[in-house]
Amino acid sequence: MIGAGYWGPNLARNFRASADWNLAAICDLDLARAQRVADSVGGVPITPSLDDVLTDPAIDAVAIATPARTHHPIVLAALDAGKHVIVEKPLADTRERGVEMVDRARQNGLVLMADHTYCYTPAVLKIRELIEEGALGDILFVDSVRINLGLIQPDVDVFWDLAPHDLSIMDFILPGGLDVTSVSAHGSDPLNTGKACIGYLAMPLNAGGIAHVHVNWLSPTKIRQMVIGGTKRTLVWDDLNPQQRVSVYDRGVDLALQSKETADTRAANISYRLGDTWAPALPEREALANVAGEFAAAIREARPARTSGESGLRVLSVLEAATTSLGALGAPHPVTSYVKEVQEA
Repeated sequence: MIGAGYWGPNLARNFRASADWNLAAICDLDLARAQRVADSVGGVPITPSLDDVLTDPAIDAVAIATPARTHHPIVLAALDAGKHVIVEKPLADTRERGVEMVDRARQNGLVLMADHTYCYTPAVLKIRELIEEGALGDILFVDSVRINLGLIQPDVDVFWDLAPHDLSIMDFILPGGLDVTSVSAHGSDPLNTGKACIGYLAMPLNAGGIAHVHVNWLSPTKIRQMVIGGTKRTLVWDDLNPQQRVSVYDRGVDLALQSKETADTRAANISYRLGDTWAPALPEREALANVAGEFAAAIREARPARTSGESGLRVLSVLEAATTSLGALGAPHPVTSYVKEVQEA
């Protein structure tokens, strides 16, 4: 475990409790902080030396929970030492560095996994399952809201702080991942903090739908909600409603079209479907326990993790395109595809 700050203790606790893993050491320059985390999980060796960790042949993998600006050198060093890597989101602080990390993992035949924790919550796993089995039909839209009266970050704007959660979830649940070619970003800084505190992202989906993300540090009310509309059903995920986090609505618009009909005739063929609403049962299991299990399974099965480095890179690609769009007053900016880059290379 590299990094014993805010997120490291949560990862350490779950890797220590996992039947798939032995937590070998906690590495942090602040030994007192590392010792507190080690004591909290029942006692684990601590070290301030990254080199000691990476040269230890008994260590197969590392979990990195350090600031995003440090991910690139630590991840590359770990991959070059033959270690599998799971890294806290965002994957890196720039897309260019993320690409180098993903390339190195692919070249070395190692698992690079992004810790997109929300994707392993029972609710999001169920949403992915429902979409995979076709319960919603073809996806027409995704509308996500993540707002609250939050801490204004000193180094990133509201897009980089909050939107990675929503983007990683979309990448996890949508068929083909976050397959977008452009993004439009509008932001506002009403408090003159020097960075956007309120933001809106709009992304056309290549399958024909559209995705929208609203993030906000200044809202007095806290909302964590995603609405996913399909040709068959619509799903609402309310993360702040523990009694009914996921609701599926058999309601929507049915449009029976005949070729070359006039607009008036088409309107006459619209019907509204008003069916049942139901809530699937969700198991109680901590998301990070699922993260630890998926990391182990990906290594054992020699396959990409469900939230692979490529997944983290798709999120980074959207964030960087959003930053450029924001500077261009919301003009759409293309999103670069890593898959296309690899194919061309």
